[in-house]
Amino acid sequence: MDIGIDLGSRTIKVVAFRQGQIVDQQLEESGFDPYAQAMTMIGKYAAENIVATGYGRHLAREHFAQKVITEIKAHAIGARHLFPDCRTVVDIGGQDSKVISLDDRGRVSNFLMNDKCAAGTGRFLEIMAASLGFRLDEFGPAALESESEIGINSMCTVFAESEVISMKNRGVPVRDIARPCISRW
Repeated sequence: MDIGIDLGSRTIKVVAFRQGQIVDQQLEESGFDPYAQAMTMIGKYAAENIVATGYGRHLAREHFAQKVITEIKAHAIGARHLFPDCRTVVDIGGQDSKVISLDDRGRVSNFLMNDKCAAGTGRFLEIMAASLGFRLDEFGPAALESESEIGINSMCTVFAESEVISMKNRGVPVRDIARPCISRW
């Protein structure tokens, strides 16, 4: 059995493969001790080969992974495996966001990455959803129900959250506030 593990900034993802077919998958919060969380997650498998990616890939190589690859390459391989005609991958991660262009053979031809600020990341969406009282899975559908054109002026997550709270306290409907949070980033 082969294992792919992504030790991300917010979550750890594990996929188990047998003869190239996915046989199991897991997703857990990284928590305060990503190493312990990863060991718990992979402990149930008799893995012959472990490939790691994500922020914690070097920690994995030090302790249990035979190979590490960048997230960019992992996305390209995964997209090609699941969607052979895919040419663009958008990854909204916990601490960064990436747009990856693939050539006709599934290789990375270009990528752009936002890694300087939480704006446009999964963490931004989590903070805005929580500020408005939504679970993350409710956030997008709620925003789509709005027909209002309210603007959020700040690109900074901290300032945007403050702006959202001010609007909410002025009585602006939360669905109307959710719309620019989703559409702008």
